[in-house]
Amino acid sequence: MTSPEIFWFLPTSGDTRYLGTSDFGRAPTNAYLREIAVTADRLGYEGMLIPTGASCLDPWVVASSLVPVTRRIKFLVALRTSIGGPTSGARQVATLDEALEGRLLLNVVPGGDAAELAAEGAFLAHDERYSAANEYLDVWKRLMTGETVDFDGKHVKVKGARNFFPPAQAPYPPLYFGGSSNAAHDLAAEQVDAYLTWGEPPEAVGEKIADVRARAAKHGRSLRFGVRLHVIVRETEDEAWAEADRLISRLSDEDIAAAQANYARMDSVGQARMTALHGGRRDKLVVGPNLWAGVGLVRGGAGTALVGNPEQVAERLAEYQALGVDTFVLSGYPHLEESIRFAELVFPLIGKAPVTLRSAQTGGAFDVRALHKQTSAS
Repeated sequence: MTSPEIFWFLPTSGDTRYLGTSDFGRAPTNAYLREIAVTADRLGYEGMLIPTGASCLDPWVVASSLVPVTRRIKFLVALRTSIGGPTSGARQVATLDEALEGRLLLNVVPGGDAAELAAEGAFLAHDERYSAANEYLDVWKRLMTGETVDFDGKHVKVKGARNFFPPAQAPYPPLYFGGSSNAAHDLAAEQVDAYLTWGEPPEAVGEKIADVRARAAKHGRSLRFGVRLHVIVRETEDEAWAEADRLISRLSDEDIAAAQANYARMDSVGQARMTALHGGRRDKLVVGPNLWAGVGLVRGGAGTALVGNPEQVAERLAEYQALGVDTFVLSGYPHLEESIRFAELVFPLIGKAPVTLRSAQTGGAFDVRALHKQTSAS
């Protein structure tokens, strides 16, 4: 089995040692985000997801700030098809991809929280957002290949649209996308290069992959597949589960109820599937072998984590790979320390060159325990 691509996550809404209210939060300062990005780059992560949302820093500005301090890592940045038009989007993409010398990946985001979209001036219903995204991408792809475009669609209308400067990658940076509804699967099948799913149990992930693959085949297309997961890996299984318990140890029942009520009002099928795994109950958090849904008690979006020792985590990744997954977008709390720990403990087990902190971080002697003490106090 070939080694999978491993991406990390940039916490642009802040980082923490405890989920929920805590005194250990880390603000998403540019200095801290750079530290995470540079560390992931040097450790050998292939990519980094920069999230989008009302509580996040602007992903395009953040990615731009990381251009001069990274060398190899690719950045997966949101292309918001419900906010803004394809012409300005093409210009942004071409500009950043050139600056990154071809290290830009695009995360197509048609939807999200309807209340957040309304605050941005977007009022389309759920399925309409995907119809609009289809039109957007039709126009955007033509612009990225140098065409001058006239288009009169239901949602997108442009006349004489043109992108004057090409991206570094021809014809355009790869398109990633995640969504669990029928409308989302149709969009993936027709438009994108890689389909991402949140970390559901393998059987459910296999069903989604099979469905998207079959829909894509009807268009004469094939896609790559990825899974978005948190990770809690420790040298022993007991240590890993103790860390999972500690991560949610400061959550009150009121915290959980408020978060779950917020997710219940959303029209996201993927969010509903995440919530259904645990139903907001602390006693229903183990949803598969080494698969824990505790993050989803109070965090929207990806709500599951692989929990275990390095061998167990590597085995679970291999199970997803057997379904056709070749990319994993991972994260863990706090993101700086967990990126180092995962690379040290798991990379050698999944076909990646063993990482030494000496070579990865400074070129000199490096002590992970000292780093943990330093960043925990920050």
